[in-house]
Amino acid sequence: MSALVDGFGRTVRYLRISVTDRCDFRCVYCMAEEMTFLPRAQLLTLEEIATLSQAFVELGVEKIRLTGGEPLVRQGVLTLVQKLGELEGLRELAMTTNGSGLVKHADALRQGGLDRLNISLDSLKPERFKALTRTGDLSQVIAGIRAARQAGFTSIKLNAVLLKGRNDDEILDLVSFARDEEVDISFIEEMSLGTISEHNRGETYLSSDAVRETIEQHHQLLPTTETSLGPSRYYRMPGSASRIGFISPHSHNFCDACNRVRVTAEGRLLLCLGNEDSVDLRAIMRRYPGDTHRLKATIVAAVTKKPERHYFTTDGEVQILRFMNATGG
Repeated sequence: MSALVDGFGRTVRYLRISVTDRCDFRCVYCMAEEMTFLPRAQLLTLEEIATLSQAFVELGVEKIRLTGGEPLVRQGVLTLVQKLGELEGLRELAMTTNGSGLVKHADALRQGGLDRLNISLDSLKPERFKALTRTGDLSQVIAGIRAARQAGFTSIKLNAVLLKGRNDDEILDLVSFARDEEVDISFIEEMSLGTISEHNRGETYLSSDAVRETIEQHHQLLPTTETSLGPSRYYRMPGSASRIGFISPHSHNFCDACNRVRVTAEGRLLLCLGNEDSVDLRAIMRRYPGDTHRLKATIVAAVTKKPERHYFTTDGEVQILRFMNATGG
């Protein structure tokens, strides 16, 4: 029985931990082109991340996802994966990555106990991909996706953030790519995290319903009750093993079933992606080293205050000033 139940009766079973705010990409919807990153001393150590993870698992968390920034730029992350992969009671260990490091690391991640990969892919056009990521190499990411399959990952999902007028003409191409590569894909509505200058979020907003209508002109979508404990609503396509998912923070608010909390790279427990309230777990661990009882009591008390819902809008107005890389994707 999980000890992590909030004030609205929702049970927290899923923890997302940012291991770094740094990234080798500068995606236009995620961060500014010129970023100031946290001093390394402010980041949780790998040992602190492992301690936190064990505490959450002992409190009933079944799934942990390592995020960033880009988790594979954090030195020692492979050792962390091995430690977390050994946690008794953890049913799934996952990672969200931009894919740039998978050619090098996919085998070690799979052997270390990582179960699932989410790989960001917003365009299949090299020049557009470079423009959206500012620094990314599409061929390197595609090679990484294939390296992950060759390493034995059977649970791979692509994540595509769609922006009207920027990459929405690639919806069907992305679906076809996922089908050909035999991986899943989720289409994500952009969230208003952090102030950006690259585009007007109100003008580029594209609803999941509009995306689904485009896909259904060419592929029958069959709704399912399948879940990966995340917010995606999944559909199947006849004749394909690939699933199509939709993450719709604006058009289909999923807060009533939220089972997730996040820990930022500097150790702040975020109870909701769309709210600023947080609890400093790093301070607890450093003030009371080895006191896991105090740490777990702090987590349990915090979860009872989890907000009922977020209030993202589609007009481009920024409600949350922190960028996604500081939050944990």
